[in-house]
Amino acid sequence: MTKVANANTVVVITENAITASLGTLNEDNSPFVSLVTIASQSPTSVLMLLSSLAKHTQNLSHSVRCSLMIVEECDQSIAPLVGARVSLGGTCVRIAKDEEEEARVIFLGKHPHATVYADFDDFAFYRFEVEEAHLIAGFGRFETISADELRNR
Repeated sequence: MTKVANANTVVVITENAITASLGTLNEDNSPFVSLVTIASQSPTSVLMLLSSLAKHTQNLSHSVRCSLMIVEECDQSIAPLVGARVSLGGTCVRIAKDEEEEARVIFLGKHPHATVYADFDDFAFYRFEVEEAHLIAGFGRFETISADELRNR
């Protein structure tokens, strides 16, 4: 596959995904991974609605560096490692209340069930900014793609 095709694959996987594994760092720099719901905002921006009570959100308060792993939905009859997946590296920060309207519309459009808790005091919208994507498109097919390549695909 070419770089443009790989960048397109990353964008399609991210746009179609509703969940991801969020990797954050504990205060002692040990890794912590959790499941989160996501909504793509752009080729290099992913939205999340997170509770301040969650360990991953607490981890983001002391280190915004994190990663998301998104796995493409695939036929359950095939080997799981044959399917495409992407690990996104970047930073994740809370969106200011006065700037969250677009994020709210995009996220709740993809996750209407979240309207039940979106306005709870402990919940806020977060934006993950992609710096790099590592695509695995099956056995022996992998490539690291920069944020610039994702934007300019």
